[in-house]
Amino acid sequence: MNGEHGEVRAKSRMKGQVPVRSVLIFGGAGFIGSNWARYLLKKTDAVVHIFDNLSRDGVRHNLRELRNAAKNADRLKITIADVRELDAVRRAVSSASEIYHFAAQVAVTSSIDDPRFDFDVNVGGTVNILEAARKTGRRPFLLFTSTNKVYGHLDSYPVTFTPSRCDFAASHGIAEFQPLDFYSPYGCSKGAADQYVHDYARIFGLPTVVFRMSCIAGPSQFGNEDQGWVAHFLYSALQDRQISIYGDGRQVRDVLAVQDLVRAFDAVRLHREHAAGQVFNIGGGRRNAISLLELLHTIGKLTGTAPRHRFFPARPGDQLVYVTDYSKLQRATGWQPTMSVADIVESISVWWKDHHQLFAAEPVDISSVSAIEQIPGVAS
Repeated sequence: MNGEHGEVRAKSRMKGQVPVRSVLIFGGAGFIGSNWARYLLKKTDAVVHIFDNLSRDGVRHNLRELRNAAKNADRLKITIADVRELDAVRRAVSSASEIYHFAAQVAVTSSIDDPRFDFDVNVGGTVNILEAARKTGRRPFLLFTSTNKVYGHLDSYPVTFTPSRCDFAASHGIAEFQPLDFYSPYGCSKGAADQYVHDYARIFGLPTVVFRMSCIAGPSQFGNEDQGWVAHFLYSALQDRQISIYGDGRQVRDVLAVQDLVRAFDAVRLHREHAAGQVFNIGGGRRNAISLLELLHTIGKLTGTAPRHRFFPARPGDQLVYVTDYSKLQRATGWQPTMSVADIVESISVWWKDHHQLFAAEPVDISSVSAIEQIPGVAS
């Protein structure tokens, strides 16, 4: 901000006070983090602090777009560091009034290849953030994104089959009272982190919220086989690349637009008096449940050509069906999804057509991104 507001903020910093709304986003250059940061920069006057190790595809491009969205460099700060670096985490948390924790190792397959790394990032990094927040003594609002994988295989739910999908025989979706049943190192690490975040609300009084998310999709997603399957299927079809399907393709997930997800972030913050200390399942729900085979059909209708694909054996830890019951979140905040799967696929397609050159482009030079804080000992 300029003028009087900028002077007031500068004086507040000199006094060691936290600005009215200082938002720290761990993993803020990634898909979900950058969408949330963009929303904040465009819709609010919050100061946004991105904390990211820049390890994923597309993050440097996302940073450049966030710089453009901020317009005023005073509203955007970027720290290049890793959540395993406790000192860096402490410095970042010290001035935050709100914390959003999206930084994670996100692939089941990678967790199986290297469980220790998965644990260090997802559990160790989360405890670093929680401890840093606790020790400020200011009780910042903290939201953590967990996963539906904490519920395991859901073997107790009978499943029915049709030629194009499988489905729960007698359930409208999975609610928060479903027993936890961690499956795969990824499920274990995210589940453990999930429980730490929840327990820090009970034991230490931190106003934390856990979102157990189903499949999130939308613009700015650099999807691949391990993460972001909706975008990955669409990009592969648009580039006439063969898609690998693990299992028979009848697996069902509910899909939520990232645009609806960021609205949910805002909703729980606005209702934090009731939301703090709670765990919420969030996803597209029954209306946005779709199988892999059905998604191929949806993409074919959009592109005019049936996507090429082949089948492989199912991967460990993969649920046959997962559909979210988001009614608890709806009761607490009034939130509900607004975009259908077709809307989501269309929005990704529009974004890809405007940015398809990024998928073959050289990485963006981080020197073009302003307001970067380099952390000693962390490679850029």
